[in-house]
Amino acid sequence: MASDQQATTLPQWLAERRDGVYADGRRFDELGYLQCKLILKPDRFTSARVFKEFTHLVERAAAATGVGCHRAAALGDRPEIREVLFLDTADFHLYNNAFIVRRRIAYEDGFPVADPEIVFKYRTTDMATAQAMDVRPRISGAYKVKFKLELMPLKERIGGMRRLLSHNVEFGLSQAPEADRLAMAALGRMSLRDLQRLFPPLEAIPSGGPDNVELVNQCIVEEMLKDTCHLDFGHHTRVTANLGLWRSRGDHHAFVGEFAYQLRFKGPGDIGHKSLAACERFFIELQQIAADWLALTTTKTGAVYRLKGNPPQAHE
Repeated sequence: MASDQQATTLPQWLAERRDGVYADGRRFDELGYLQCKLILKPDRFTSARVFKEFTHLVERAAAATGVGCHRAAALGDRPEIREVLFLDTADFHLYNNAFIVRRRIAYEDGFPVADPEIVFKYRTTDMATAQAMDVRPRISGAYKVKFKLELMPLKERIGGMRRLLSHNVEFGLSQAPEADRLAMAALGRMSLRDLQRLFPPLEAIPSGGPDNVELVNQCIVEEMLKDTCHLDFGHHTRVTANLGLWRSRGDHHAFVGEFAYQLRFKGPGDIGHKSLAACERFFIELQQIAADWLALTTTKTGAVYRLKGNPPQAHE
């Protein structure tokens, strides 16, 4: 994707939508988020100083592109710690069909806090397929649907952009007594059929082979996350950027980092083209400035699935 084409790329992507309804007559979900991500090499994360070092690179990119940048007050604090579990069959039935199920819980002073969060995702590069996917779960409690356009560098070189559409639903475990089995999945007490009853889109997945659901690669992910700065793209578009590291709990093996920021809007017409252009310029410039940090060919989830080799079929 040539650099002289970047200015029109995002508006075109955001306009790729169509009218339609799900089986119960509800209108298709609209895109509500633009999330920009840079996946980073884990060997850079050797101490807490890394968060400030990368923020300095962000400030350079912002200054070069006319984007406002202000360090977050929390930058001097300790990173937040969260535990992330990915659930799938041994043959990766979910991931091979572009689905992701994960459980996440926050920790404070070494103890779990708040309600464990369950996330169900469908990922694809095709707008029509992503929009038509009804991700709503069969639960009795409250849930939240998020339809995102994720922006990442090209896989083969820096200085470009590729997209991934992520249609998600999130809910707290306490909101869904039907989902209690998810907490037991790591013990091999849940099957693909159980997940199919909870998430209707999974019913299309053939259940050939062993269908017990377990931790992906037996890995409990420890996520370190810190808000680093606030970025201002003009026209009332201000976002918080964060930097994170994923490592395996127990041996603390670091396997992937990420810098990300997210714009929120009410449909494609709710965000100005000038703000999008500023967002793109900054994203491309930061790739150049932070080139030695970048890992171009994976995502955080992809890194978890590849921890033991034999990578599954990726849709990201």
